[in-house]
Amino acid sequence: MPRVRPVLGLLAALAACGAVAFMAYCVYFDRKRRGDPAFKRHLRDKRRARQPPAQARGAQLWDLATNEKLQECFLQEVQKAELWLSRGEDGMGVQHLSNALSICTQPQQLLHVFKRTLPPQVFQMLLHKIPLICQQFEANMNEQECLEDDSD
Repeated sequence: MPRVRPVLGLLAALAACGAVAFMAYCVYFDRKRRGDPAFKRHLRDKRRARQPPAQARGAQLWDLATNEKLQECFLQEVQKAELWLSRGEDGMGVQHLSNALSICTQPQQLLHVFKRTLPPQVFQMLLHKIPLICQQFEANMNEQECLEDDSD
């Protein structure tokens, strides 16, 4: 029995040394990998290759619209637009309608509703604003993509 205790101590010391050596190995190669200038480029290319096509990516984005906060924001924008339009401030009303349109999950259906309910001149102003909405949306998407790339 007296020999068991030193053997267990030796085994524990060997296990501890092995764990430290393994951790040092992991840290060394992780630093070496991250220090490689092509690492981020390779990682970005790999992620882009795994990304679904643009259509599916858009569908995933709009799945986020079920979020209550987004719905609340949409309703607030519509209410603000109604308020401004009732005051006769068509420009501000169209601005808020375009904000609502940009966060709407079904923008085409919303445009049909607007066409039936808005005065023709206000609806025309909104139609002229749609290309600007698309540009802002694309700019926001590109900015998000750049931020995701930079965080790596």
